[in-house]
Amino acid sequence: MTEIVIIDSSSANLNSVYKAVTAAGLEAIISDDPAIIKAAGALIFPGVGSFGHAAAQIISKGLGDPIREAISAGKPFLGICLGMQLLLEGSEEAGLSEEAGPGLSIIPGFSKRFPTGLPVPHVGWNLAKPVIDSPLFKGLEEGAYFYFTHSFYVEPAAAGHIAAKTDYGLEFASAIEAKNLFGVQFHPEKSGPAGLRLISNFGKIIADRQ
Repeated sequence: MTEIVIIDSSSANLNSVYKAVTAAGLEAIISDDPAIIKAAGALIFPGVGSFGHAAAQIISKGLGDPIREAISAGKPFLGICLGMQLLLEGSEEAGLSEEAGPGLSIIPGFSKRFPTGLPVPHVGWNLAKPVIDSPLFKGLEEGAYFYFTHSFYVEPAAAGHIAAKTDYGLEFASAIEAKNLFGVQFHPEKSGPAGLRLISNFGKIIADRQ
């Protein structure tokens, strides 16, 4: 069984994520093979760009069911940026039309567009403030600055799924958590020591669940 699989949805900078994971002392491979994803011990799902394109790639590659099965089986799962947004039901991108594509509907809720008047995308360093005692933020309890670049933010239907919040004209969920499932809106692979600590914490989550 391969320990960590970085899911290739053709909508992410996979090399930067891979380098950060290995820099954190973890072993991983990159794959879009449903069988390899299904057999993984843990999964990282990065994503950038259009929600609709990424959703279409998930469908065309047959990745939806293996992702859902892995999460349902209790395997540690980390969604990054668009990879987190895709865990919800859908997005306001393209007005929630078919063009936007369906989300994986693992977490109830939708991705919302930042209000008119705010500069978008939200790009640069910002503070992620944990609102629960999450193992993903262990050692970062007072919050830390991470690198963001996004025009949409997630709004889970249940407040209990929010693990951290960030202020950008409004307070939005910058991390989510549901048992073995974690998601972050920022890019830990671009966030220096804080990002590496978070990835290392994900590795500890994997080890603790073995």
